[in-house]
Amino acid sequence: MKVTIVGAGAVGASCAEYIAIKNFAEEVVIVDIKEGFAEGKAMDLMQTSSLNGFDTTIVGSTNDYTVTAGSDVAVITSGIPRKPGMTREELIGINAGIVKEVSTNIVKHSPNVVLIVVSNPMDTMTYLASKSTGLPKNRVIGMGGALDSARFKYRLAEAMGCPSSEVSGMVIGGHSDKGMVPLIEKAARNSVSVSEFLSSEKQQEVVEATKVGGATLTKLLGTSAWYAPGAAVSEMVKAIALDSKKMFPCSCLLDGEYGLKDICIGVPAVIGRNGIEQILEVELSEAEKLKMVQSAEGVKATNMLLDAQLV
Repeated sequence: MKVTIVGAGAVGASCAEYIAIKNFAEEVVIVDIKEGFAEGKAMDLMQTSSLNGFDTTIVGSTNDYTVTAGSDVAVITSGIPRKPGMTREELIGINAGIVKEVSTNIVKHSPNVVLIVVSNPMDTMTYLASKSTGLPKNRVIGMGGALDSARFKYRLAEAMGCPSSEVSGMVIGGHSDKGMVPLIEKAARNSVSVSEFLSSEKQQEVVEATKVGGATLTKLLGTSAWYAPGAAVSEMVKAIALDSKKMFPCSCLLDGEYGLKDICIGVPAVIGRNGIEQILEVELSEAEKLKMVQSAEGVKATNMLLDAQLV
């Protein structure tokens, strides 16, 4: 398994570290446009190999995509991160050009690659990567839902005062503060509905805290988060590498599922060696259906700003 990570910033480096520590990939290539930056991150990480007990080889490259040839999976984290007060949608002007160039360069050298898009606005960048590369829809995946669901479970565990390992919960819809649809009605603690533990008011507090999870961290850190995004990506890459058929909420190109077409948005999907193995259409309540429609309208509005990039 060869994995390429484009972007040697905090998210990309965390992703590379988690993948190496989990020891399922033979090689990780980090690419960055800044001279020597990816090489330095790779060397620093390799110097932890004897300490952390991994055998993965990590190499860095300054904007040379020939080094990425033959990659099974490529993760796109490149672009500018959010700053306090910014929405993910405000990043589109700069990040769209970057994601289009990066994704086409990757596919040029690795035509059978599975792309995982992290760059924001994530659903729109996933749509752009899909359209600009022409890859089959099962081989372009947006990471957002996996991260949002982890944040949802964190907030649920916090509210119930229990270990997060006891909590199941999922977030679908757009990866944005207004677009997320945390499925609170389906969330459970060891198969018992969270409504048995939390009042309606507390459940709504959890939902709202989940939706602004990224903005909360950006305000605290002064930039986008990196540990949880890196961990979310590494789990998705692991599912592909091991063909584990694990289910993640993630951004997929839909063709009629959930009544939506020609849009990348978060839905539950089974991930395996071929990328998206199956999109699952779970039954939604009327309230959840309405929120999903509203979320899709928001994503489509952002997608409309891509016209120039798709030419």
